[in-house]
Amino acid sequence: MSHPADATPGQLVAVDGLTLRYRRHTALAGVSFTAGEGVTGLLGPNGAGKTSLLRILATAMPPDSGTVRILDVDPLTAAGRLATRRRMGYLPQQPGFFPNFTAYEFIDYVAILKEITDRRQRRDEILRVLAAVGLSDDRGKRIKALSGGMRQRVALAAAIVGDPRVLILDEPTVGLDPEQRLRFRELIADLGEGRVVLLSTHQTEDVSALCHRVIVLDRGVVRFDGPPARLTALAENRVWHSAERSPQAVAAWRTGVGTVRNIGVPPAAADLLPATLEDGYLLLLDPSAATQVVA
Repeated sequence: MSHPADATPGQLVAVDGLTLRYRRHTALAGVSFTAGEGVTGLLGPNGAGKTSLLRILATAMPPDSGTVRILDVDPLTAAGRLATRRRMGYLPQQPGFFPNFTAYEFIDYVAILKEITDRRQRRDEILRVLAAVGLSDDRGKRIKALSGGMRQRVALAAAIVGDPRVLILDEPTVGLDPEQRLRFRELIADLGEGRVVLLSTHQTEDVSALCHRVIVLDRGVVRFDGPPARLTALAENRVWHSAERSPQAVAAWRTGVGTVRNIGVPPAAADLLPATLEDGYLLLLDPSAATQVVA
């Protein structure tokens, strides 16, 4: 039997038995998984442990126990932490900016931290990442004058400085309008070519659009790990519409066309609807549906 923390070919991130506690609260309770190239989505409700997990992987904090290997390096050691940071990009949930810096100056600062010391090389890299996120024409604007969506693009540009092999993105589309979210999806899809991207999000539509795999965390435990289609399949034949809310539904809401969309155990002869990833996710996490679905 292979050990989750023993990285196998194609599995560039390996996590085994991570635990983390904040006083009496358990944030992570033995989390294990491996990840290779492509975009892996991380779903879960607030307090599920997603941000804590990503902070550990980004070397921003240590776990209480468990092991991690990233690109065949142990980032929990001092030497491994430095080696990992050189090959990783991290976009935290709340990026820290210097508001009086221009976009160019901020990326320049990050590039220096990434040890790009040659001025010409650093300039070329700054221009490359700003172009990649569509900010070439706005590189001279101060960050405090940029919109929320443009600031997110600055943060993403900072994360991809140095062309990292592993990219960790914590809620990168939060607060963005639909057009901005679509632009971010395009960027993230491109970034998933040839590197590991771990994407934490509350947006099931982002997972459907971007991810070849999804991991669902709930109260510090992995509840699901597999392709999005398999998560969607948990709700197959369990979604129907009716004139009023059905008593068998674990979740239901009236749609824009006036009918009620129900999720749960349908009554006989129910008018079934196609399941979505969100339907499967809701069934997976709803305590009253625990006996109805098997992940």
